[in-house]
Amino acid sequence: MKHSALISPEYRINTVEKAIEAIELLSDTSNDNNNLVYMAEKLGLSRNKTFRILSTLTELGIAERDVSRGTYHLGITAFEFARKLLRPASVINNAHPVIEELSRRHQEDVYLTVMCDKEVLFLDMAVCKQQVKTMPLVGMRYPFFATAAGKVMAAMGVSLDHVGTLLGKSRRNGSNVRIDLLEQELAQIRNDGVAVDEDSLGEGVVSIAVPFKDYAGKVLGAITLLGPSFRLLSERVEQEIIPSMQEFAEQLSFRFGYSPA
Repeated sequence: MKHSALISPEYRINTVEKAIEAIELLSDTSNDNNNLVYMAEKLGLSRNKTFRILSTLTELGIAERDVSRGTYHLGITAFEFARKLLRPASVINNAHPVIEELSRRHQEDVYLTVMCDKEVLFLDMAVCKQQVKTMPLVGMRYPFFATAAGKVMAAMGVSLDHVGTLLGKSRRNGSNVRIDLLEQELAQIRNDGVAVDEDSLGEGVVSIAVPFKDYAGKVLGAITLLGPSFRLLSERVEQEIIPSMQEFAEQLSFRFGYSPA
């Protein structure tokens, strides 16, 4: 493993470095003979220290031991870590062409939004060419109940019985949201399949959000279109924007393997 020259040696923890080196060795699919002797030699450690590192990784699920052969390989937890790291990149790569086309069609800014730790994260953006538009929101986070994107993801992806759980973090920050009213709103959004709100992201800003799903029907995120209220009039939203967004959301869901029953 290569060390960064910017990291001072006194800040390094040798055991952590060796554990990461062990994970790197186990990730080499060309070698299926990762036994204790081989690993100790490659790590430059005694068998006792190597065994302790491998035992810890096994206990955490990062590594697994083939008892019959005495060899080690990556465990399911390692693959879960990889999935979590790659998921945002995968979502962006698949979604960006879709939101670009949607933005071109309607000449409004379109965002890719996802739920992150009970908040809505504006992950990616397709910029329109309009002179009057909202400030860029990429990288911004908002409480889920404060945006159309958060509401549609909560309504379509979370049991309404668990709205209180989603609100937990916001309550600790002093939110006075009424759960009964929010549940009613989410129930309507679930029925409609789309969320529309005005002013939550700025005065005169209309936001429209529709969800997209993966192969298992799980909501991955939402396509969110933003624009000024003088352009996004009710008739245009209902007759032009929403049907188009739902069409594009279906296309994006299809990219992730979703097929309606």
